[in-house]
Amino acid sequence: MMFTQHTIESAPPASRRAMAAVTGKQGYLPAGVGLLAESPETLEGFLRMSGTFDACTLDAVAREVVIMTIAVRNGCHLCVAMHTARLAALGADAALVADLRSGAPLGDARLEAVRVFTLRVLETTGEVGEESLNDFLGHGFTRRNALEIVLGIGTYTLSTLANRLTGAPVDEELRAFA
Repeated sequence: MMFTQHTIESAPPASRRAMAAVTGKQGYLPAGVGLLAESPETLEGFLRMSGTFDACTLDAVAREVVIMTIAVRNGCHLCVAMHTARLAALGADAALVADLRSGAPLGDARLEAVRVFTLRVLETTGEVGEESLNDFLGHGFTRRNALEIVLGIGTYTLSTLANRLTGAPVDEELRAFA
């Protein structure tokens, strides 16, 4: 492996506080965090961005639709497992999870609007056009939500690319969701 999977003790000092916080929250140190710790700035940036995305006005399942759409598109097996677990904890329907994992259209029109809009933002590098934006807004979302999806795309593009770059494995705690 080209990257070191750090422990709190082996990590650069500037990464240790964030790693300890993640360990306290998760109950274990995720391998992806140990690998990302090589760059304290990247680790801290991701954690801040994900915390900000978690606090936005999109509901938890809609946020997970954004994340899973990016994880599947970018081929991040770790993110797919982690966010499958998160969807299970949220009580999401098994069909929704299966469709997200396969990239299939979602049975829920509102959540499908999130998935389609996320993909459209990615495909057009943000220049979605009036029709796509209006379709998204027509499902009860706001212009604020559209910008929050951009925040989610930025946050989880960072995560998926870093996980792929570092070869982050699926943690034992997530294997059942892989």
